[in-house]
Amino acid sequence: MTAVAQQFEARFPDRLRLPFTFDPQRLAADLQNLASVGWTRHYVRQNYDGDWSVIPLRAPAGERHPLRMIYSDPGATAFEDTPLLDACPCFREVTQTIRAPLRAVRLMRLTPGSVIKEHEDVVLSFEDGTIRLHIPVVTNDAVDFRLNGERVVLEAGSCWYLRLSDPHSVANRGTEDRVHLVVDAEVNDWVGEVFAGAARGSVTR
Repeated sequence: MTAVAQQFEARFPDRLRLPFTFDPQRLAADLQNLASVGWTRHYVRQNYDGDWSVIPLRAPAGERHPLRMIYSDPGATAFEDTPLLDACPCFREVTQTIRAPLRAVRLMRLTPGSVIKEHEDVVLSFEDGTIRLHIPVVTNDAVDFRLNGERVVLEAGSCWYLRLSDPHSVANRGTEDRVHLVVDAEVNDWVGEVFAGAARGSVTR
């Protein structure tokens, strides 16, 4: 547990809706701005059936190979925005809202009929010092996201912390893509305060 995490001794819930909301139409417009960009298939093939793919908006510094750019390397210490983020003013606004050191920022797409099998992501929790935030860009009512066996309904434009070091899975049973903006960040005092406020049901910005 990091020193910052120790300041907030109570273990946060496995899911927190954070007090930030983004315009779904602007998010979708940014996604459309990248319509000509190719998606890279997720590298952990055993974790899914169908099409789960990624566009990197922030990646380990100096990486140019597509697979290396979408890899959220836990050992990496330096990250940089990719040129693709320049075409996405709303996505950049999201990243600027998060006042913590940013790591990887990616668009992650799950096409209709595709399934991410239940799995756990190592050291990806507040207590481990690295959080992953999900901002749905486009989604549909038939997306079934499960965390610790319980469904989490993620609306377009909302912002969520999900403790993904716990078992989780996703099935897109709809007829449209499900695309999330996924932001990894390091825990700091701001993160701790926002999480504490969200856990109390209050708004902390």
